[in-house]
Amino acid sequence: MHRRSLLLSVPALFLAGPLRADDRTFYTPGLAEAAMDAGQVVILDFWASWCSTCAAQERVIAKLMAENPAYSEKVRFIVVDWDQYGEGDLSRALKIPRRSTLVALKGRQEIGRIVAGTGKAEIQALFDTALAAAG
Repeated sequence: MHRRSLLLSVPALFLAGPLRADDRTFYTPGLAEAAMDAGQVVILDFWASWCSTCAAQERVIAKLMAENPAYSEKVRFIVVDWDQYGEGDLSRALKIPRRSTLVALKGRQEIGRIVAGTGKAEIQALFDTALAAAG
């Protein structure tokens, strides 16, 4: 990428706002736990607004959700704000090592996990696993 293109594109990222704002459900205590207890398939995104790896994941997730609406129709997607809940009960129970961790669960059973991975194929494989579990 040319330096000029890079410099022109950076402000656009900030002006555009969150890439998947409409698809986000932010975690509050009990929300994910209730979905898991109900046997739903859930993807938890342990995210921080300042995390560059989280931003890279977010771009991939937005593309995947746009390409396949079934992800958001059949799988419950919950963003867990790392700054607020990184040391909380949910993070401890799931042994979440850091922000930029994606965890797929069916009920309370973990079916997949990515820690700091940003590749489209890797994230799509996790989403496909969750979608298959959702039936």
